[in-house]
Amino acid sequence: MSARGAGSGDADVAGNLGGNGHGPVDGNVRLSVAPEQLVDVVMVPPPSWAPQTIGWPILAGVLAVVGLVLAWRWWRRWCANRYRREALAELADLRQQLADDARRAEALAGMAALLKRVALAAWPRTAVAGLSGTAWASFLVAHGAPRADVARLTALVDDAEYRAGLSSWPAQATSAGKGDKGDKGDKGDKGDKGDKGDMAHAVAEACRQWIRDHRVRV
Repeated sequence: MSARGAGSGDADVAGNLGGNGHGPVDGNVRLSVAPEQLVDVVMVPPPSWAPQTIGWPILAGVLAVVGLVLAWRWWRRWCANRYRREALAELADLRQQLADDARRAEALAGMAALLKRVALAAWPRTAVAGLSGTAWASFLVAHGAPRADVARLTALVDDAEYRAGLSSWPAQATSAGKGDKGDKGDKGDKGDKGDKGDMAHAVAEACRQWIRDHRVRV
C-alpha cells in the first residue's frame, strides 16, 4: 500500500470515529460513553435480621411459654401472700404503740393475736384454732424461719394468755437487770423502763420475721 493510501485510511478511521462521537485528542484516541448508556451500580441488599430457619420460631415459642408460666406462678404467689402483706402493715401500726408505756401491753396483746390470725390464714382452721400454751408455742417454732428468734415469740404467746402479765412485760427478762440497778433509785427505774421498751421492740421484730418468712406445710 502506498503512503497516500495509508494516509487516506487513517483519515477515514479518524473520520469514522469522529462521526460516531469519538474523536482524537492530542493525537490519542479516547472513547466516551453517552450518559444514557451508563448503568447504575447494583447494591447488594443488607442481610435480613428475620429468622431464616424453623428453629428460631420454635425457640421463641418455647421462651414465650416459659415466660407465661413464670408470670402465672409469680401472680399466684403474690395473691397467696396477700395475708402476709396485710399482717405486716398491721404489725407496723402496733409497733408505733410500743413507745407509749400505757399502750404497750395492748400492743403486745395485739401482736400475739395477730400471730394467731396469720396462722389461721395460712393453715386449715382445724389445725390451728385449738392450739394454746405449749402447743401453740411449739407450732410457732416448728414453722418459723430457720434463723428466726422464736424464743421471744414463745415468751410472748405464753404471757399473752394472762392479761396481767403483759402489763409489766417482759418482767422475767429484766428482773436480773432491775436487781443490779436497785441501789440507783430513780435511775434504775428509768433503766428498767428502757429495757422493757427495747425488749418489746425486739419481740415486734421477731413477729415481723415470723410473719414474713414462716413456712407453710399443710
